[in-house]
Amino acid sequence: MKSFDSVVIGGGPAGMTASLYILRAGANLAWVEKMAPGGQVLMTDWIDNYPGFPDGIRGYELVDRMAKHLEGFSFHKFTEEVQSIKIGERHQLLVGEEWIEAKTVVLCPGAEHKKLGLPGEDRLAGRGVSYCGLCDGQFFRNQAIACIGGGNTALEDSIYLSGIADKVYLIHRRDAFRGDKVYQDKVLAQKNIEVLLDTVPQEILGQEQVEGLKVQNVKSQESSVLDVNGVFVFVGITPQSAFIPDQVERDANDFVMTDTEMRTNIPGIFAAGDIRSKRCWQISTAVGDGAAAGHSAQLHLQEISNG
Repeated sequence: MKSFDSVVIGGGPAGMTASLYILRAGANLAWVEKMAPGGQVLMTDWIDNYPGFPDGIRGYELVDRMAKHLEGFSFHKFTEEVQSIKIGERHQLLVGEEWIEAKTVVLCPGAEHKKLGLPGEDRLAGRGVSYCGLCDGQFFRNQAIACIGGGNTALEDSIYLSGIADKVYLIHRRDAFRGDKVYQDKVLAQKNIEVLLDTVPQEILGQEQVEGLKVQNVKSQESSVLDVNGVFVFVGITPQSAFIPDQVERDANDFVMTDTEMRTNIPGIFAAGDIRSKRCWQISTAVGDGAAAGHSAQLHLQEISNG
């Protein structure tokens, strides 16, 4: 069985930062990432709130710079998924079909998009229903689309999609958005974005492709059908935590609980980024989490080495 000082699970900003800090400390590291480094940042077209880039930067460019920072270090890269973890003095991980062990584990697997659970959503996924504006926006050039959600992601992606689609309906169930005011102002400034507050989606219509979206005003109870070719869903994220053992404490939504140093309730296991229970899921917070987790993992290695 291959043995490591640390295993970092996940290749987003949190995972890359944690890996950088651990490698700079001279530890023997295994990095597990099934896809290209970057995580959800790869699905972000433009980033204008990351410190050091006042004019903004494209998501893939920022990711490339982060990944480049790891070049020159020696570490083992696994491109399989972690299937399970056995907690012990040395934690054991099933990566693909191979068991490995490590003194410390940093959990940075991220999260995935939540679904609405509407009739037609699963059937039309990939046929007009999308969870990523950057990924699928080009398929709806000069068409009408609906975006659902009230946070920063919904606002940012609606702005991005308004540059592609002829018409964007932005639908939110409450009477005010949760997202930052700077994005709200940009949304209101776009002439082809129509905001529908106090409105909930009821059904995504169509057989082979999206042909419309049935919505209801929560105050008047009146229903109507929007003539759209695409429905973009931006209603939050779900942690990718299926492989994490039950002994690791989590909140009611299955996000991993940590202290301010990214330590979980299990010695030697840390968590950072979108998997962690918190209120702000941003690239900058993921980087901060990753730095703290990497530093804490390094200190833990020193402590067990000194007995």
